[in-house]
Amino acid sequence: MAPGDHHHRPTLKQSNKGFKSKHASKGSLKAAAKGKVGSPAHGGRPAKNLQSSSKRARLNANAQKRDLKRKEIVDDVKFFSTSSGGGNVPRIISVVPLIPIISPRRFLLNLLPSLGLPPSELEQISSTISETGSYLVRAPRFKTTLQVNLLPPLSLYPTLDAALVSDYVVLVMGSTEEVQLEGEAVLRCLQGQVGGAEVIPCVQAPEEYPIHPSSRSGIHKSLLSFTRYFYPKADKVYSSDTSNESALLARALCEAAPGGTKSDEGRAYLVAEGSEGVRWTPTGTREDGQETGRMEVVGTVRGGCLSADRLVHVPGKGDFQVESILPAPPSSLALSAKPHQQASTMSIDAGSEPLSVPSENADDLTATNTPDLMANEQTWPTEEEMGEASNSASATAGAGAGAGAGDVKRTKRVPKGTSAYQAAWIVDEDEYDDGDEDEDEDEDEDEMDVEGDEGEHGVADGFGREGGDEEDDEETEEIELDSRRGETHRDLDPEQEEREYAAYLKEREKAAEEDMIFPDEIDTPRHIAARTRFQRYRGLKSFRTSPWDPYENLPVDYARIFQFESYAATTKRLEREAREEGVKPGTRIILVLKDVPRTVFEERNSMLPFIVHGLLQHEHKQSVLHFVVQRNTEYEEPVKAKDPLVLCVGPRRYVIRPLYSQHVRGGGRGVNNVHKSEKFLRPGSATVATTYGPVCFGKTACILLKEEGEDQVPSLVAMGTFLSADPTRIIAKRIILTGHPVKIHKKTATLRYMFFDRDDIDYFKSVELHTKFGRTGHITEPLGTHGYFKAHFDGPMQQMDTVCMSLYKRQFPKWSEEFKPPQVGTIKTNGERDGMDVE
Repeated sequence: MAPGDHHHRPTLKQSNKGFKSKHASKGSLKAAAKGKVGSPAHGGRPAKNLQSSSKRARLNANAQKRDLKRKEIVDDVKFFSTSSGGGNVPRIISVVPLIPIISPRRFLLNLLPSLGLPPSELEQISSTISETGSYLVRAPRFKTTLQVNLLPPLSLYPTLDAALVSDYVVLVMGSTEEVQLEGEAVLRCLQGQVGGAEVIPCVQAPEEYPIHPSSRSGIHKSLLSFTRYFYPKADKVYSSDTSNESALLARALCEAAPGGTKSDEGRAYLVAEGSEGVRWTPTGTREDGQETGRMEVVGTVRGGCLSADRLVHVPGKGDFQVESILPAPPSSLALSAKPHQQASTMSIDAGSEPLSVPSENADDLTATNTPDLMANEQTWPTEEEMGEASNSASATAGAGAGAGAGDVKRTKRVPKGTSAYQAAWIVDEDEYDDGDEDEDEDEDEDEMDVEGDEGEHGVADGFGREGGDEEDDEETEEIELDSRRGETHRDLDPEQEEREYAAYLKEREKAAEEDMIFPDEIDTPRHIAARTRFQRYRGLKSFRTSPWDPYENLPVDYARIFQFESYAATTKRLEREAREEGVKPGTRIILVLKDVPRTVFEERNSMLPFIVHGLLQHEHKQSVLHFVVQRNTEYEEPVKAKDPLVLCVGPRRYVIRPLYSQHVRGGGRGVNNVHKSEKFLRPGSATVATTYGPVCFGKTACILLKEEGEDQVPSLVAMGTFLSADPTRIIAKRIILTGHPVKIHKKTATLRYMFFDRDDIDYFKSVELHTKFGRTGHITEPLGTHGYFKAHFDGPMQQMDTVCMSLYKRQFPKWSEEFKPPQVGTIKTNGERDGMDVE
């Protein structure tokens, strides 16, 4: 080998040291620490063996989570099976048939032998069970008690009420018949309510067609796949048709710890133990002649602590005050299970010392504030004004008497708004002084009066039908009293009724499509001055940052509501008190309600469970509520703002006409708390629905329903959660006036068709313009008298571009009404209705 051919082996490689900064940034320290406690990012010293210490910490944290979860499961099991929960607390099980051919009675009769009941008791219970009802059943084999609610098939509102307080919801499906659209609607509503109950799917075969062993696996897999579409956590399909399957179902219902037994918000509820657990005693009569009395409800406290200072809610009946909470003796089932303790437990009766009585801080039934309509009056009327008013009144009366034979319409104008903000404030801290409540009143009353006088000529309504702005709220509400008599209403023919309804739906769909293609765009009227038509609108330099006074020109309804000084702090305090104050969960009590009308007791359905929900403090008071909702993708009809819907939030239901507005990502309020309204509830994005209603606390689930008919299941429109009670949230309606360029010279353009009057151009001259191609500009000068004007933009214009002007007006919600659920009846499926029509 030649001397020049020698080469060293490339075994040594040079590695240069990385650049080391003198001062490390916070981001680099956090990235290096990866959240490890004790690292330099957390103010500690770096560990010598960081990898081993992090592994030990991770294993220790996992072990603590397992121990905590195991302890919670043990506590839940003890709550139902031992005296640690205050007695033998029954497990509430609601049986929900999803098709009409299901027999809940046969389902329960097949389950009873697996509970270990003696033959004599089993025979006695079997003779009292019907297709619907609430029954207390012992399970001696599992040392527990069951309260089984047999619900009517496809009955939505009783199903929602029972599922909200149930430990288990048993969905019973058929082996030969599929679940129809009505059953899927019930499942959708149950899914949107998000109760704490666990769902157990079951199958029931007809007596004449039992499930063959060879087809059993296929049927169970099909039903399990269907159930997991709504409830992914479902792991198995059960049945009670055979003794072996009934034993597995009984073990699943009686031994496992049901989820949702603890309430994070501390809301207490009570389920009456059968129809005998509700008693009513008359005590007096109201001023309207309605008889009232004391209602006693026997049951076990669940969810949270129940206090006599708080109001309670009976679904479909309203809110009531608590007279007292008394200890209840053990039930007959508990005494029969432990006969050796009868002598010691019989001493407990209703005459014992109350567990809780109302104090001086007890809540009352005040729901709204009383507004002072004379608060904005500046002067008293003079004698001349009084005389003119009396003369005009007498002249009007004489004219009305002379025209009694014809068609007379009298219009009464009622003041709608006031600039003074009179809402009652709920202050969370006691040290606040209430003497300065009126310091924030708006003093600009004369301007409001001038604006109201200009807007009372009916031009807004006339243009609303022509220009598409149908949602404008007038400064006055016109109440028309028609004195015509003798006209009888005639129903249309069914064919004509169907044609008109189809035309109505087609018009709604066309409006929704136009709003999707040209959002918020309207045409300027030619016969009405734009400065008069849009006098209540304003321009904003920036929709997100421009200031907007939330207490400016508020309607009189805002003087009736309540507002919180600190809603978040009040929520935390009230939820903590609800978990700590009152009768503890698991205690069997007699809840005594006062001033309950006789109709509440007589109109209740004895075959359905009677439920009482405890309310938190202030939850009876009215305020402005906001809900974040997501539209149901399976609902195809357009949903317009202010359309009547049924709001189900927790145990309460109301008929509302909500406003819809955009939801800020992350739930923030923004700089000025201004949010753009939406004409339609659109699928695919979260939307905020706003209405008046009683205050809610926490992230309570809600659903919006559309009533379809007496014999049909309501349609699920949207589902979501409660956002906040904030009267200062501004919902701004936007309209866009468009103009088209006639001449263009670089950045300057001559526009037309945005206005038709020279004075309108001068009135809106300060509002900023924008184009659909992204240019911004301003009006420079009007041209002629027909609405032409010249505008200058920040860049070259194009002939195909469209110039827009955005104007905004604040919208206010409509007052809600309490919803009365219809009587429980038989729901017809689509097939049954089609067959009836054919006949």
